[in-house]
Amino acid sequence: MGKKDSSLGRAPVDQYRKQIGQQDSKKSKSALKATRLQAEAKKNAPGIKDVLLVIVAILFFLLCVYAFFYLNLSTELDLDVDVD
Repeated sequence: MGKKDSSLGRAPVDQYRKQIGQQDSKKSKSALKATRLQAEAKKNAPGIKDVLLVIVAILFFLLCVYAFFYLNLSTELDLDVDVD
């Protein structure tokens, strides 16, 4: 009869996982370690959105402080002008 298919009992997903595992085992351990370290560094690195959010928050705080002092000083100057 015909040749039996050895993958008859396995799901396609299991075949794919086995194929990927075989490809990974062909790589050297140092290459795998370097790839893993790069992925972890990319995952843990602060994103540009986080950095921009912090900068915008600091600028907003400085603007509020500036506006507070500007309004306080401008009302004191207006009072001095009216005293004449």
